[in-house]
Amino acid sequence: MKIVYMGTPDFAVPALQALYEAGHEIAGVVTRPDAKSNRGKKIHFSPVKEKALELGIPVFQPQKLKGNEEFQETLAALAPEVIVVAAYGRILPASILQLPARGCLNIHGSLLPRFRGAAPIQAALLEGDEMTGITIMQMEEGLDTGAMLLKGSTPTAEKTCGELHEELAAMGGRLIVEALEKLDTIVPQVQDDDLATYAPMISKQDGLVDFTKGPQRLARQMRAYDPWPGTYTYCGDVMMKFWKGCAIDGETDQAPGTVLAAGPEGIDIAAGGGILRVTQLQMPGKRRIAAAEYLKGNSIEIGTVLG
Repeated sequence: MKIVYMGTPDFAVPALQALYEAGHEIAGVVTRPDAKSNRGKKIHFSPVKEKALELGIPVFQPQKLKGNEEFQETLAALAPEVIVVAAYGRILPASILQLPARGCLNIHGSLLPRFRGAAPIQAALLEGDEMTGITIMQMEEGLDTGAMLLKGSTPTAEKTCGELHEELAAMGGRLIVEALEKLDTIVPQVQDDDLATYAPMISKQDGLVDFTKGPQRLARQMRAYDPWPGTYTYCGDVMMKFWKGCAIDGETDQAPGTVLAAGPEGIDIAAGGGILRVTQLQMPGKRRIAAAEYLKGNSIEIGTVLG
């Protein structure tokens, strides 16, 4: 099948590779414009662009989609039967959605209609869902509202966002190949909008610990925001990142953020009336280490209030 593929980050690379290996004709890859480094001296290609160049596929990087007649003409000239989208990073206008004869298909990182939006993997972990997965869906003008073609699921278990990201990216590759093989026979399933939830884009600020939240949620936050933006707090003026932790039995009337204990098992902190035990942390300029290892060379006084 003749395809145009649209994607940008690491998440979108396995599906591009899978479509290529399945023998589909990939007429072009559309990805976000090249980004400059923080200092503006070095240009960075998106992971999808790097993969497309490796595979010898033409790459297109429009600055905008809506109202871009030149790009619309370029896309029309490629004459794709279907457009496949995975974390492209921009909303497709109606003119593109209506272009391919067999429509536009999206690889979405949740079990729709749960967690429509930009950060579904993080949301599933943060909310404590036992299962998450991939949905292959038909695209329409609404935000992740189109009919569903295929789903695959996996337990969240104790996985981090980074671990789930890799697993779901690979699953997306397998499912999009299967969806295209069965495109003539799959009966699309309309989403129940009453069951829809949303996963908005995450910012660096979202990683800041709110110790008024319960310890279970804060432990989930560590997994949801690993590797980015991380879960962090402040001890005085010094940022501490928490990478692993758990809720332990017990209640406390100490102020949220108060250090209750610090020893071989970790650092116990008052959180939402319960107790959060941090077992892995990172200090500025240092690597991640077990809290017990950190305490061998550093001390943190009982009663210190973090945040």
